[in-house]
Amino acid sequence: MTQAEDFSAVGRQRVRTIWISDVHLGTRDCQAEKLADFLNGYECDQLYLVGDIIDGWRLRKSMYWPQSHTNVIRRLLTLSKRGTRVTYVTGNHDEFLRRYATFNIGNILLVDEAVHQTADGRKLLVIHGDQFDVITRCHRWLAFLGDHAYEFSLRLNRWLNYWRSRWGYGYWSLSGYLKHRVKKAVNFISEFEQALAHECRKRDLQGVVCGHIHHAEIREVNGISYHNCGDWVESCTALIEHWDGTITQYQWSEADPSPAVNPVTQSVPEVA
Repeated sequence: MTQAEDFSAVGRQRVRTIWISDVHLGTRDCQAEKLADFLNGYECDQLYLVGDIIDGWRLRKSMYWPQSHTNVIRRLLTLSKRGTRVTYVTGNHDEFLRRYATFNIGNILLVDEAVHQTADGRKLLVIHGDQFDVITRCHRWLAFLGDHAYEFSLRLNRWLNYWRSRWGYGYWSLSGYLKHRVKKAVNFISEFEQALAHECRKRDLQGVVCGHIHHAEIREVNGISYHNCGDWVESCTALIEHWDGTITQYQWSEADPSPAVNPVTQSVPEVA
């Protein structure tokens, strides 16, 4: 059995690195139970929280914090206590933490960005990505408007999937469909990826790990390895680095939710 296949005595799979982003704790659409289940199935040397883990925008409007959200925080603290290095990379929804950048307590480091070196020697920029979103950076009122539109689509999505389940159909993502079908949304994602790839080339880095757009992806963009964590609102995805340096995409599954026995799937890179 190789090191990458090692399981602890409690049945957790041990990997080198895990990245998660866009959890949005403090919102009703956060899939906290699924995230806690995922985290309970793994141990890792390094854990990156790639922004928008806590949704400060929503919490400013109304307080929503069920026990399941506390359970996620408790699991993150437990991982830190047991030796996992936790790096919290701030995002735009938890931008209130940016004033405390470079804050370090125990095994938890708070930063605006980081550089991760994989086991095979590649250097990856780890950043939430809102800094490369023209709307978020230059037109904050549009960003807030877009956030309200996304929240509305999630509410509509809950209603649609309630009736789909009643009629025996599986989960279907309205916002995911729009991202793949609406031309402007597709163009926005492409421009976002290109901007991050350009930044990596400027810094002589081989790749990037980001979040922000809630669109999980592993692919090559102009010679740069682009990795997007996705989110824990709809897609419930994460990125995992194994002991040989390969990075794969994990997606939580209703059919087999236990990650210790549900191996991650390899995403096939696409050449832009």
